[in-house]
Amino acid sequence: MLGVTVRRVLLAGLILAPPAGAVAKDDALFKQGEYVYRAAGCFGCHTDEKHGGKALAGGHALATPFGTFYTPNITPDPETGIGRWSEQDFLRALRDGLSPAGDHYYPSFPYPSYTKLTDEDLRALWAYLKVQPPVKQANRKHELKWFARARSFVGSWKGLYFTPGAYRPDATKSAAWNRGAYLAEAAAHCGECHTPRTALGGIKSGMHYAGTREGPDASVVPNITPDKKTGIGRWRASELAEYLETGMTPDGDSAGDLMAEVIDNGLKYLRKEDLAAIAEYVLSLPPVEHSVRKTGKKPVKKEEFE
Repeated sequence: MLGVTVRRVLLAGLILAPPAGAVAKDDALFKQGEYVYRAAGCFGCHTDEKHGGKALAGGHALATPFGTFYTPNITPDPETGIGRWSEQDFLRALRDGLSPAGDHYYPSFPYPSYTKLTDEDLRALWAYLKVQPPVKQANRKHELKWFARARSFVGSWKGLYFTPGAYRPDATKSAAWNRGAYLAEAAAHCGECHTPRTALGGIKSGMHYAGTREGPDASVVPNITPDKKTGIGRWRASELAEYLETGMTPDGDSAGDLMAEVIDNGLKYLRKEDLAAIAEYVLSLPPVEHSVRKTGKKPVKKEEFE
């Protein structure tokens, strides 16, 4: 009888004990992963908030000149999410843009920026995502134009526009500048939205952060280079840092819908010194005179900051 009781206690202990490698919410790795998660904007892209979707279950529509992409379920559900992925699968997806089966991901998934994340941050993000609530929700099929449906095209695209590898600090710059560059270029992937693209969807050389109205709805994504005429060259670093935290512009206006989402779900959670570092980096970039104002109309401030 005593033996049965002991076995039951041991069995209960095995059932209640966390699995090997589990991450607690007060664990340093979990906290680091949550920070990367916020900086990288994972919630905004992988949650269909517009239609009441559950967190990270996918289905968020991304309209592009190539058609509409629907973001995937990245909850740890084993059937419809990434519950069966290994850590190596996850690292390869973000570092090389490849699925566990070796298929190329479309660059609507911003791995050209995420590839610059350090292995440490990638592993922390993986640890954080693994313990999120699983949601059983099948991924929605992309609705693409005929010429963009073949994933073999993406392999050729990578040869032209994709260079894998973690961010390498610039030894001639300060620690704060390098931190800002890392956050802006790798985690927050600012250039993915704020840089014009070629007809093939690659980043236009010499137009880094110069703003764009490309896309089926010609949404205005502003020039955030320090050009004083068409960019944010008249902003102080402290004003840009405050904008990234609160969404308030120096003249008292507020961020538009898309940027407001980025701030509310991610950037406002960053440490003040990190926001200051991003501002230092962005305002150090070469100014590019490039207007994204709508032809024949005075620009609407809220649109300019979407």
